[in-house]
Amino acid sequence: MDASNYRRVPLAVVAPRDADDVAAALAVCRELGVPVVPRGGGTSIAGQATGTGVVLDLTRHMTAVEAVDADARTAVVQPGVVLDDLCRAAGAHGLTFGPDPSTHSRCTLGGMIGNNSCGSHSVAWGTTADNVLALDVLTYGGERARLAPGGDGVPERLRAGARALVGGELARLRTGFPDLPRRISGYALDALLPERGEDWARAFTGSEGTLGVVTSATVRLVERPGARVLAVLGHADESAAAEAAVTLLPHRPLTVEGMAADLVPGAERTLLPRGGAWLFVEVGGADEADARARAERLCRAAAGDATGHALITDPAGQRALWRIREDAAGTATRMPDGSEAWPGWEDCAVPPASLGAYLRDFRALLADHGLRGLPYGHFGDGCVHARIDFDLVHDEGVARFRRFSADLADLVVAHGGSLSGEHGDGQARAELLPRMYGPGTVELFARFKDLWDPDGGLNPGMVVRPHRLDENLRFAPLPRGPVDVVFGYPEDGGDFRAAVRRCVGVAKCRNPAGSPGVMCPSYRATGEEAHSTRGRARLLHEMLAGEVVTGGWRSEEVLGALDLCLSCKGCRRDCPVGVDMATYKAEFLHHHYAGRRRPMAHYSLGGLPVWLRAVAATRTAPLVNALARTPLAALGKRLGGIAPERDVPPLPRTPFLRWWRRHRRGRSGGGRRVVLWPDTFTNHLSPEAGAAAVRVLEAAGLEVVLPPGAGRVCCGLTWVSTGRLDRARTVLRRTLDRLEPVLDAGLPVVVLEPPCAAALRTDAVALLPDDPRAGRLAASVRTFAQALEECAPDWAPPRLDRPVAGQTHCHQHAVLGDAAERRLREKAGLTGGLSDGCCGLAGNFGFEKGHFEVSVACAEEKLLPSVRAAAPGTVLLADGYSCRTQLAQLGGHRARHLAEVLAEALERGTEEGTGGGTPG
Repeated sequence: MDASNYRRVPLAVVAPRDADDVAAALAVCRELGVPVVPRGGGTSIAGQATGTGVVLDLTRHMTAVEAVDADARTAVVQPGVVLDDLCRAAGAHGLTFGPDPSTHSRCTLGGMIGNNSCGSHSVAWGTTADNVLALDVLTYGGERARLAPGGDGVPERLRAGARALVGGELARLRTGFPDLPRRISGYALDALLPERGEDWARAFTGSEGTLGVVTSATVRLVERPGARVLAVLGHADESAAAEAAVTLLPHRPLTVEGMAADLVPGAERTLLPRGGAWLFVEVGGADEADARARAERLCRAAAGDATGHALITDPAGQRALWRIREDAAGTATRMPDGSEAWPGWEDCAVPPASLGAYLRDFRALLADHGLRGLPYGHFGDGCVHARIDFDLVHDEGVARFRRFSADLADLVVAHGGSLSGEHGDGQARAELLPRMYGPGTVELFARFKDLWDPDGGLNPGMVVRPHRLDENLRFAPLPRGPVDVVFGYPEDGGDFRAAVRRCVGVAKCRNPAGSPGVMCPSYRATGEEAHSTRGRARLLHEMLAGEVVTGGWRSEEVLGALDLCLSCKGCRRDCPVGVDMATYKAEFLHHHYAGRRRPMAHYSLGGLPVWLRAVAATRTAPLVNALARTPLAALGKRLGGIAPERDVPPLPRTPFLRWWRRHRRGRSGGGRRVVLWPDTFTNHLSPEAGAAAVRVLEAAGLEVVLPPGAGRVCCGLTWVSTGRLDRARTVLRRTLDRLEPVLDAGLPVVVLEPPCAAALRTDAVALLPDDPRAGRLAASVRTFAQALEECAPDWAPPRLDRPVAGQTHCHQHAVLGDAAERRLREKAGLTGGLSDGCCGLAGNFGFEKGHFEVSVACAEEKLLPSVRAAAPGTVLLADGYSCRTQLAQLGGHRARHLAEVLAEALERGTEEGTGGGTPG
């Protein structure tokens, strides 16, 4: 991940299908003299060279688990296999692959081999090098080699040259490498010593794509424990935790992970025992009783050093805590005050017994250089991750980065450590290898590289003859001074460049289809890097730099990448660093189309509130519905930029506001007052949800009122999603003018439509940072369930005692949270969970021409399969109008807002009238 600080500009990307394709691509590159970076076949994105060249992307097609031998506990895999896929295949036999980086949901075996990745379980099962038995590789020169102990499958030229090199330097190789579990830096030439079995696979692992391209790997599998218990031990600070970590190793834990309080959000600290730092220690056993007994013995042994401990046995609780640790790579990119922090010293390692003293010296060195850092990592292995608040934009900051790096390298070496303990040297540390190994050993590395790759065609500038660590920093070409933008970006100091820089390549957005969470639905549908949150952030960065993407806000490359962004806001929640691509897309569209004609969908769908208001005013809904069933509908969709595959949703005869005027006649006030927000979707497209909400809120003893000028208030959502931000601002200011009495009275504003609630919570504040009323309105917004829980806490909903299926709206997941909804469903006896992910309609997205196939693919990922699998009698819930529409149009399923389900239950339980009838 350290290479995320550096610019990489590939000339081309080639996705070979098999080893023969790899050989053919190498032959062409060799003939043209073009350098090659084997992504997923010997390096990860973190270790890719800078400059131009061809990226051999083995993650696209070479993704098969070819065989699992349960008896031998081995597997044969192609380099593009994602670790989680291998573990699932092995799990069918009670086995797993030991090394497991926090990126296990998207990292590939080829990348792990290139970096000699480790992960949290390396204290039990070792590094990738410890678990690789044999490798099939291709050199840049086209030679095929089978790498295994003994070297029988290695071409004679290469084998003879390596034996001569090793034989002439036996003393240096036997004494020149530090003895610690996480020594990853440089080449593992000591693995070729005779007494170590001349292990060519181990010597190759960790070579960062500089020696050859992996086309197949035979790996060792380990037995999965029957049960696991997570012990969380509190300590006074990180150094105390580090010193305690080494004392736990005799108990043979599976993990010993450490992190300090400054990396744990305040709300999540309540899940942890008392302390200023914690060790996450996983203990395995034959069954839960055995695992718990082992964990209890470990905790008793640690009692003298710990400030407290907790044992977590249930899988859900363990996942919640592990997420805190796994997200640290992103969390650490922002300091507690919101300022930026960067990789650069991401994974150095020292002997575990020295870690406590090293961390104290590390903190002191940071202070000497006027820097701050957030260390965490694999304390049981002495490996520390850290993000540091380097200034990589200005010359003085870059000079300080260089000085600090040299001093820290000396500190690591003084503690007997390795400059890299997991991710490889890349460009961030390779220049400093002479400080660790001395110039003589580094010269041996160069000779070894030249044996494999005499043309220097594989991943140049890495490990040997490296670029300077302060060359090619990706922030250098960014323009000085502010970028003129519309949104306020309050969490990034108003700086759009800083907002884009949030992405540091953690790549959680590249999680495959079926993974938990929402982010990133378009990537899950297409598998294209450009359609991931990371890919889009990278393109926006290059747009700001202006060297590769030269069109600025008019860039067609950026427009093409953002076109399939559903504006689901999933990245705002699921991305560990809080990238908000929906906001960035709206900002880009605003500038891209400034002064120019927009796509017709921006007018037809972006202006939906205006069109629907006109239909309501003229009472022409029956006419519109009739026309929608004639051939004229196809013409209307074509003129409006709407996907021809889509049906035009029918308009109800009676909008919600008209129903409301009838309903309130003769009603007197009483109870706590709440303001029901009459959003466009509820008012004009789904008035039955609004009527149901009124009935339920009144049954709970609340007085429901509408805001002043109810027909003219709007959250601006459709204007924001189409990038018409000037209009959105105008709409929001007008809305705030009308809502001043509500805000002055401090009334809760109940919003039924999740994207409208999210827009009022976030977009309004970001678009009107100078208007304090926007913040007051954001603080007033409540979802339907939140309003009931807060304003009528003693009300008991009717019991339904039925299972549910359906969708939690992606904006609810990202912005609002659904805890109150889950509690309300539980009180009503609605059992089971709703699917996460994105329905794929996403407001205007799924209706726009050219988006239908991706929209369907998103729905088919989780939502539609979960509904099809639902048992008879299951209640289908979807609080978002888009989700309900997608279910209706793609599967003929009728889903309802939670308010509708509760209102129907209330009506069944009483013989009283409905107070105005149901709109329709």
